[in-house]
Amino acid sequence: MAKVLVVDDDPAICRLLMDVLELDGHEVHVAIDGEHGVQAFLALRPDFVVLDVMMPRLDGYGVLQAIRAQEVTRVPVLLLTALPDSGARGRACGADYFLSKPFTADEVLYLIDGVLGHDTGLAEVQAAVDYARGQGYPGQP
Repeated sequence: MAKVLVVDDDPAICRLLMDVLELDGHEVHVAIDGEHGVQAFLALRPDFVVLDVMMPRLDGYGVLQAIRAQEVTRVPVLLLTALPDSGARGRACGADYFLSKPFTADEVLYLIDGVLGHDTGLAEVQAAVDYARGQGYPGQP
């Protein structure tokens, strides 16, 4: 499966995405702020990046610019945002996909699997989401 880097300062979101993506067979790495996100990207060379916009030390736009400046091949990046006007700036920085907060875990999983060509059945997605919710990570129905 794919190597996915999640860069977000919210521990609940990181845990939810890690649980769902690992249950789907992906290798997941987490960075808790923008600076660590850039370092992790350079060290890991992931297949996909899930990136929050609002983070301490370096925001998601700064991370995205650093990623795009360093990469030889273009890695798909999903930008998670609660900001209503972040789409244009995200596109200018090189984001490929956007999800507004709040989002559902299955939205993220379907998007990543679709981009990476992994066919995940609805039952598998629902099982992963149910498991993550059972671990105390609230999500949208």
